[in-house]
Amino acid sequence: MTRVFLMGFMGSGKTTLGKALARDLGLSFHDLDQYIENRYMKSVSQLFAQYGEQEFRRIESRLLREVGEFDDVIVACGGSTPLIGDNMDYMLSMGKTVYLQCSYDTLLRRLKVARSKRPLIAAMDDDRLGEYIVSETARREPGYLKAEFVCPGDRLETRDQISETVRYIEELMNLE
Repeated sequence: MTRVFLMGFMGSGKTTLGKALARDLGLSFHDLDQYIENRYMKSVSQLFAQYGEQEFRRIESRLLREVGEFDDVIVACGGSTPLIGDNMDYMLSMGKTVYLQCSYDTLLRRLKVARSKRPLIAAMDDDRLGEYIVSETARREPGYLKAEFVCPGDRLETRDQISETVRYIEELMNLE
């Protein structure tokens, strides 16, 4: 039985890597945000608007425990998931944990493109987004570094880079 929890800042490539890793290993893949949206039939943005961030985080923690019980699964967590309550302890007890660490430049480039789909940054201009990335990655990184493994997330732009990163993760975690 294999369970892998991918974590990192929004835009770090958790979903991209998770899908590729699951496909390569023959495991199922769940993006936690998508899982929540499917269960509630609403987007994360709608859930934030309806319930507020605190209640959304309770929902996220509860559904993390639901997908965390699945066998042979790769889970891409939300950017804040490992930092809420005892979520990191839960993931460490249930499977392997991987922090996708990205450079500021990569995160800024990726998030500028995807900004409208992300409720926490949707209204930010480029300068504010840059400041947010700097402050939030500094705040979150100590929590992310509790993961068993750290993997560079900057090289997930092409199929070759994704394949190389999948191989790296498989070797790192002895999953082959």
